[in-house]
Amino acid sequence: MNVLNYIQSFFSDGSHWHGYDGIPQRVWEHLQYSAAALAIAAAIGLPTGLVTGHTGRGGNALAFVSAGARALPTFGLLVLMFVWLGLGVLPVMIPLVVLAVPPVLITTYEAIRNVDPSPVDAARGMGMPEGKILLQVEVPAALPLILSGLRSAAIQIVSTATIAAYVSLGGVGRYIVDGLYQRNYEKVVGGATLTAVLALLVLVLFWAVARLAVSPGVRRRRAA
Repeated sequence: MNVLNYIQSFFSDGSHWHGYDGIPQRVWEHLQYSAAALAIAAAIGLPTGLVTGHTGRGGNALAFVSAGARALPTFGLLVLMFVWLGLGVLPVMIPLVVLAVPPVLITTYEAIRNVDPSPVDAARGMGMPEGKILLQVEVPAALPLILSGLRSAAIQIVSTATIAAYVSLGGVGRYIVDGLYQRNYEKVVGGATLTAVLALLVLVLFWAVARLAVSPGVRRRRAA
């Protein structure tokens, strides 16, 4: 049986659409883990990246921290957190947040640093406070790149949140882990397909957000 047949068999099986192990429930769990991890990563990475990018201080430290975080193996960190903290959502959240913070942090920093200095200097010349310069001048101009960092982090989280199943939690990774244990490759392929579909939906979602949030003038300048 080839992959397409596995996919067809998995999604056409009515038992996979109902109950605690049904696709809607597992997708909902996966989205909950992913949204929570992205929210925490954004709460850490966005303010830090915005402030350091605006002031121009701490760039080397950010690069060092981000490189160190990227070097950490996500699954190894999950196992370590599980041994240390036991069962629960926290051992899953920590490696997912560690995975997601670097792209948010570094991209936000670079986005602010690369804003055209002319409008920033003009705003300072008009006596605008630094906080307003950051939020009203720099952030709108840097928004496309900031969103790209969030998009990258979201895709990494959605693709990696399958690890929750390894510590007895849910999500679409449950199909992969259970399928491997049961040698049910229909489940394995179904879980992998769901993960890929969710990642593609994240791309579509961020494309729509960018179309709504980024001003047409900024889009035209980037296209040029």
